[in-house]
Amino acid sequence: MKVIGLIGGMSWESTAEYYRLLNTLTRDRLGGLHSARCVLYSVDFAEIERLQVQGRWQEAGEILADAARALERAGAELVLICTNTMHKVADQVAAAVSVPLLHLADATAVAVRAAGVRTVGLLGTAFTMEQDFYRGRLEAGGLKVCVPSADERAVVHRIIYEELCLGVVRDASREEFQRVIGRLVERGAEGVILGCTEIELLIGERHSPVPVFPTTRLHVEAALRQALAP
Repeated sequence: MKVIGLIGGMSWESTAEYYRLLNTLTRDRLGGLHSARCVLYSVDFAEIERLQVQGRWQEAGEILADAARALERAGAELVLICTNTMHKVADQVAAAVSVPLLHLADATAVAVRAAGVRTVGLLGTAFTMEQDFYRGRLEAGGLKVCVPSADERAVVHRIIYEELCLGVVRDASREEFQRVIGRLVERGAEGVILGCTEIELLIGERHSPVPVFPTTRLHVEAALRQALAP
């Protein structure tokens, strides 16, 4: 099994889920006492979030690029950025190392197409829903992407940063997300991408009338396929 490098901490709540899933799925795949060969570099999310708000993406990208270099020095043969939003700097991070970077949007697009879905709703941070770095990648993968209204995007963004990133999971917030999902379905969404790794702490398949695509799990599954390939 190749060594998987994880750039985490954004937030650590979802990074913990990455680590749990990576080891659970490795055990399921290989059996017995097997666990994943991985290394983790966890950044200080407060610093990253400040740079996001200020639009200083180049500087944020250099922090993640430094993390990727450290992972490669530690033996990583494959690198994952454990957050959807920071895939805005994925090209910068990929250029910093000689090992492959597995792009989360690519792994997600493959899973959506395999499910026979072509029109998807996208939930995530305001950066992910409104900017082209993620939506454009999905659309280049053959999908039609719709996002919530401006007011709904603000609600989703607030819940992510003020609750889920702090480990707060509220029934009222789940109901807000379900209302947003319902309106996306009314507009033609055949499935919904949970395009922020923390959303999986709040929303699962049973909370949606259409299939949901949990990007953390999809990213981990794709990483394992690559790590275990001959």
